[in-house]
Amino acid sequence: MERINKTLVTEFLLLGLSGYPRLEIIFFILILVMYLVILFGNSVLIIATIFDSHLHSPMYFFLSNLSFLDICYTTTSIPSTLVSFLSKKRNISFTGCAIQMFLGFAMGSTECLLLGMMAFDRYVAICNPLRYPIIMNKIVYMLMASVSWLSGGINSVVQTVLAMQLPFCGNNVINHFTCEILAVLKLACADISLSVITMVVSNMVFLVLPLLVIFFSYLFILYTILRMNSAKGRHKAFSTCSAHLTVVIIFYGTIFFMYAKPKSQDLLGADKLQATDKLISMFYGVVTPMLNPIIYSLRNKDVKAALRNLLSQKPSSQ
Repeated sequence: MERINKTLVTEFLLLGLSGYPRLEIIFFILILVMYLVILFGNSVLIIATIFDSHLHSPMYFFLSNLSFLDICYTTTSIPSTLVSFLSKKRNISFTGCAIQMFLGFAMGSTECLLLGMMAFDRYVAICNPLRYPIIMNKIVYMLMASVSWLSGGINSVVQTVLAMQLPFCGNNVINHFTCEILAVLKLACADISLSVITMVVSNMVFLVLPLLVIFFSYLFILYTILRMNSAKGRHKAFSTCSAHLTVVIIFYGTIFFMYAKPKSQDLLGADKLQATDKLISMFYGVVTPMLNPIIYSLRNKDVKAALRNLLSQKPSSQ
């Protein structure tokens, strides 16, 4: 009987950009600035939606959830990445890796559902304005947000448990910035078919279904807008949807590239993660959460007015 030599892996080594020391300094500065913008921009947006009564609606409730999610998502990975750039401390414990994987996957899954919920909210608001307060009442939109968070958490638990219960035979070098699930699965010395199958199912539920909701919601929205007689009404409808559509395009454009084909890297037969994949991962993990509050602030009159009111109140209170 063939005996397989298995070494218990107690920690992982995150490779990141270790082969490019000059790039590490540049990326440290860039990521630090972006992270501070993420914390400031999303925090201000959350505060504005809480304290401005004009933003007490389902649309802005979902937006505040999205901002909170972006803060949580980036905080699970960016601080440790910044530390590794400076101190060269690239190791992460097995438990720490599992927690980072769970939080990252949970936040990503939840964001997919939240974007779908936001599209449905815009569909009801524009296509059924008279019934909007009845359909999207407080209980309904809070339940929709809760389902998004709970579903994302459950999906992440399943994916993380399946990945981390696999045997790792000595090789503990993760060729990534974080404990990204695809990079970790490559280190397993056992059949990963179950993980791949569950990821495909997960992609269908958390990527494809929300995208279909977004697509058909905006299809009906476009049809309704084109039938409006008032140019002012059409402009207002377009302006309330443009920010969400921009965020959707950026978010889905990057996430589909990263997760739509779970086995793509294995088929190449290479241990090295392509440099382009790392940059796309960085774009998804840092740039997208940074752009969300900027996009909503620039393209939404209500948010801009709320931010102006929030900032103008500070000097008068002194």
